[in-house]
Amino acid sequence: MTRQIERLRPHQIAEALSERSLIYLPLGTIEWHCHHLPVGLDALTAHGLCLRAADKTGGLVWPPLYYGTGGDHAGFPWTVMMPDETAIRPLLLHTLHRLNQLGVGTVVLFSGHFANEQLAMIDGIASDWNAIGKGPKVIPLAVNRARIENFEPDHAGLFETTLLSGLMPETVDRERLSSGDEGGLDRFDPKSPLWGIVGADPRRLPPVAPNELVDGVANWLAAAKPQRAG
Repeated sequence: MTRQIERLRPHQIAEALSERSLIYLPLGTIEWHCHHLPVGLDALTAHGLCLRAADKTGGLVWPPLYYGTGGDHAGFPWTVMMPDETAIRPLLLHTLHRLNQLGVGTVVLFSGHFANEQLAMIDGIASDWNAIGKGPKVIPLAVNRARIENFEPDHAGLFETTLLSGLMPETVDRERLSSGDEGGLDRFDPKSPLWGIVGADPRRLPPVAPNELVDGVANWLAAAKPQRAG
């Protein structure tokens, strides 16, 4: 049975949550990730990793939210970035209230977008919610918080390219990147062959294979869970 809650009927949802009362809520954006990656990368990776983790832990995965905040790419092509958390926070809080009413025990806010503002938002929501001491426990996590040895998280660079290659290889096309030297160009200059990339050059060979990176992050996400409900 799929772990995607939107594809399940009510009795299937009840059965899955009776085994593990846990909902993963993946967060992302629509944001420029250079020419070789899809604009939905952050949400695609968050959703894919949540599904991998749920296969290990039980529980279900909510549809990803493709709106985020923060970062330096707001003016790049095909990017829709909220200026702050004002529009996003109420959506997440209302979702938590409804999941509380439905008896869910734990909710993981898992962000594939890890700008400082985004991380502050999910940390603040979790802190405020958990301080009440009622309803589901909320755990704020993000892709960049999974520490993979010798492989630093980035934006559209070698890390994110490798990660998405392990989850959805058909969405990645490294051949769209020029083989030329950067020539001293700033990566925020549209003339740069690595326009908008922050981090290691994705044209290099990664230190670990794509599937190994996916497994490493998914295992970390799964291990970050509390004890089984009940």
